[in-house]
Amino acid sequence: MFLFFNLLIMATGLLFSGQGAQTVGMGRSLYDHSEIAKALYDEANEVLGWDLKTLCFEGPDEALTETKVCQPALYVQGYALFSILKERGKLGDYKSACGLSLGELTALAAAGVYDFATGLRLVAERGRLMQEACDATKGGMAAVIGGAPEDVQTFCDEFGIEVANLNCPGQIVISGDNDKVLEAVAASKGRFKLCKPLNVAGAYHSKLMVSARDAFAEFIKGFDFKTPEVVVYTNVTGQQVSDPQAIKDSLVSQIVSSVRFEDCLRNMAAENGIEHFYECGPGKVLAGFAKRTDKALNVTPMSEFEEIPE
Repeated sequence: MFLFFNLLIMATGLLFSGQGAQTVGMGRSLYDHSEIAKALYDEANEVLGWDLKTLCFEGPDEALTETKVCQPALYVQGYALFSILKERGKLGDYKSACGLSLGELTALAAAGVYDFATGLRLVAERGRLMQEACDATKGGMAAVIGGAPEDVQTFCDEFGIEVANLNCPGQIVISGDNDKVLEAVAASKGRFKLCKPLNVAGAYHSKLMVSARDAFAEFIKGFDFKTPEVVVYTNVTGQQVSDPQAIKDSLVSQIVSSVRFEDCLRNMAAENGIEHFYECGPGKVLAGFAKRTDKALNVTPMSEFEEIPE
């Protein structure tokens, strides 16, 4: 009895997946077995005005991978997982939330900054604008394994590209003009353990996304944000953010800024006494980042209905 009570009051944090984690079939088991999830997916189709459900459940992969599709797909699945955890009383002492890039918008919804439908409208427009920026530029990205942040930054400066993601110790993503990224990859031998191009549609979190940032800044102005009900962290600084306008500013900046996920994760655990994290989304990517950041971090990844604690 004591153990059961202790689990209920455990300090809990939520992590939400970012673009790249999507996979055909995502959300289907949630829709089939949870009335809450079913209602959310049905509402999402109405809000969006197109059939997100079918693209998530059946694909094809090429369509689901498009930025304008995968961002809403990940948002809806992440929020559905959060909602089922909440319904089952599994959040314990829910302290904090953060996400990887797109996942930050899901975290803000889970923190009560805006409701599900509002968040979906923001995500859909963000994805659409970023898709347009990808189509208008020739961007690329590459993963750098085994490099210190300062060394990777120096490397990027040499080739006129940028640091896009600081995911965990030894794993950094670089971004920019595709030719320059490929040039950097070719020159990386002997400097890092590995540097390989990523199969992505554009140069996310770089200056090639400026058009998306500027248009999103105008779009987000009309939305009402509330103070978070739990502590949330912004990818832009890796620090807490609570003022509604500061949250808006962070979401705008994040489109072209480095994603400091390692800092978010470290600060989230240390500042809130988090004993257990739930990763809401496919692929177990964030659990892997957490393990490389600090082996003591306890993360339960979940995507399918049967993986959700009862």
